[in-house]
Amino acid sequence: MATDILGKAVLDFHNKKSTTDIKTFSSLDEEDFIPLNYLFRNFKEMPLLEQKALQICKGNVLDIGCGAGSHSLYLQNKGFDVIALDYSEGAIEVCKERGLKKAICSDIYNYKDEKFDTLLLLMNGIGIVGKLEYINKFFNHLKTILKPNGQIILDSSDIIYMYEEDEDGGYWISDQNTYYGEVTFTMQYKDEKGDEFDWLYLDYNTLQRAAIANNFNCEMLKEGEHYDYLAKLTLNLQ
Repeated sequence: MATDILGKAVLDFHNKKSTTDIKTFSSLDEEDFIPLNYLFRNFKEMPLLEQKALQICKGNVLDIGCGAGSHSLYLQNKGFDVIALDYSEGAIEVCKERGLKKAICSDIYNYKDEKFDTLLLLMNGIGIVGKLEYINKFFNHLKTILKPNGQIILDSSDIIYMYEEDEDGGYWISDQNTYYGEVTFTMQYKDEKGDEFDWLYLDYNTLQRAAIANNFNCEMLKEGEHYDYLAKLTLNLQ
């Protein structure tokens, strides 16, 4: 397993050993931070898109890419049967220490144990697809763990605003051969850097086209304040 930067950071924060935030570097030439306290937020501190997503969950839930487990904890406290799933061993350890009854360390493609009423992908959870070319593989796997009348709830962002705008209103994108929402990231915690990884931001129209191509209905549930949105996918059973 690659260096677990996220896991080390959230473990230290949870155990009150450090409050150093995670630093991120991306192919967009953006240096940024992930505030660790944000990963431990309660429901009232969550963005409206996330609150809406949690309010429409139903049945048994798989929280994919759960991080420190804040969404799963909220659902568990509301009486839901929820499994928190993450590839980070440290994050799953934190989830268990925070009181989650079901927390599993696994890659999503290796998880095939049961079917769910709700698959939850928050904080741009669909980013784990990495590149647009892998979206069909991802959706095909989700079909194997989604009940026929189940739902996929996800949020993402259209990052076109991060590119330079032309005089005619278009956007200048350096590599026209790749989808502009494909980004590579590296995370650093203290003096340790992790491996570079691919991350995908999907504009809604691209998500909708990919969903329809994979026999899903796609519905925009709510738009955020800054190019972000919440969507629901359901299997087309006709």
